Amino acid sequence: MKLNICIWFRMVAMVKLNKSDELVVSTLKSAGKPLTLAEIAERTGESKKKVFKVLRKLFENEIINCENHQYRLTNP
Repeated sequence: MKLNICIWFRMVAMVKLNKSDELVVSTLKSAGKPLTLAEIAERTGESKKKVFKVLRKLFENEIINCENHQYRLTNP
């Protein structure tokens, strides 16, 4: 588990995260379960459009996974 956390932090360090990105990551981390786009938008107070852009960035950088329209961190 400790190795997985180190790898995850290294991946995040390679990608520059802005405040919205960090908010989505912390929301997914604190949820402890996969969340939908609507759930993430509701919990963060951001628009669905903004959250979608953040999720796309995080997905492209392999920070999150998406399965059945639910998003989760790759290695929480």
